[in-house]
Amino acid sequence: MAAITSGLSTTGQGVVLMRPGYAGFVDLNDDARLDTSQISDQRGRRGPGLALGGGGVGIVVVILALILGVNPSDLTGGGSSSSDSGSSVTSDLAQRCQTGADARRDEDCHIVLDVNSVQSYWASKLGSRYTQAQTEFFTDSTQTGCGAATSAVGPFYCPTDDKVYLDLGFFSELRSKFGAQGGPFAEAYVVAHEYGHHIQDLLGVTDRVARSQRQTGPQSASVRLELQADCYAGTWAKNAVATRYVKSISQTDISEGLDAAAAVGDDRIQKEFQGRVNTESWTHGSSAQRQRWFTTGYASGDPQSCDTFTGTA
Repeated sequence: MAAITSGLSTTGQGVVLMRPGYAGFVDLNDDARLDTSQISDQRGRRGPGLALGGGGVGIVVVILALILGVNPSDLTGGGSSSSDSGSSVTSDLAQRCQTGADARRDEDCHIVLDVNSVQSYWASKLGSRYTQAQTEFFTDSTQTGCGAATSAVGPFYCPTDDKVYLDLGFFSELRSKFGAQGGPFAEAYVVAHEYGHHIQDLLGVTDRVARSQRQTGPQSASVRLELQADCYAGTWAKNAVATRYVKSISQTDISEGLDAAAAVGDDRIQKEFQGRVNTESWTHGSSAQRQRWFTTGYASGDPQSCDTFTGTA
C-alpha cells in the first residue's frame, strides 16, 4: 500500500488547492475569526522515519488497529518524545486562515475552523474544567507523547501530551480506501470524534477504560469509549451553530458524517481488508453502532445522553 500523503498543492500566491474529490462546504460564518494558535503545523518536518509492519499487510493491520483514536504506543512500544522537538517548520497557516471566508477557499482553513468550533463548544459546556488541546498537522510520520507514529495510524488523540494528530492525507484515504463519500462535514466529524477523546481524558473516562480487563469485542470498554466519542461528535454537530463558526448544518452534512462513521466501522473494515468479520476483535464498534451513537448525540445535543457504558452499546 502506498504511503498516505496529503495530496496538497499550492499556487505561487500560496493558495491551497482542494484535494481531489473534495466538494462543497458546510454553511460557514464568513465573519468568524479563526484562531490558528490551536494548530501546530508540522508538515514538512522530517519525522522519525518509523516503519510499522512489513509491506501492505502490515500497514493494513495498523489501520485496522488504530484508525480514529487508538494510542499508537500500543504498537510502537510507547515513548515520551515530543513532536515539538526536531527541526522547526515555517507555516503560513496564520496568514492564510484568518476568517470563515478563508475557510470557504482553503481546506486547511476549514479544518482550523472545525477545531475552533469544537473547542468553543466544549469550553461552553465544561467551563473552567475545559483545557484546550492542540491539533498537530503532520506529514508521513511524527513523534508524540505516546510514541512514534506514522500517517498509517490515521487521526488520533494522545492523552499524554493532550494533542490531536492529523495527517490530512487521511481524508483522501477515507474516500479512496474506505469508500466514504467524503466532504467537509466528514472531516469535521473526524475532528469532533478525536476531541471527544480529549473530553474523556479530562473527565477521567480514559483512565477507567485503561483499567478494564476486556479491551476487544462489540461490548468491550474499548468499543464503548469509541462510541462515546462518536456521540460527543454528534452533540457538537447539534450545537455547532451556537459556536458562531457555522451558520447552519444541513441534512446533507449529517449524511456525510454518518457515512464516514459507517466507513470506519470494524465490521466494514474487516470485511473489506480481511474478507471476514470477527466481532471478538472489534475495538471501535460496528458501522451500525457508530452511526447510532452519533445520531444519539445529534438528536439530543446533550453529552449526558452519551452514556455508552450502561446497557448494550
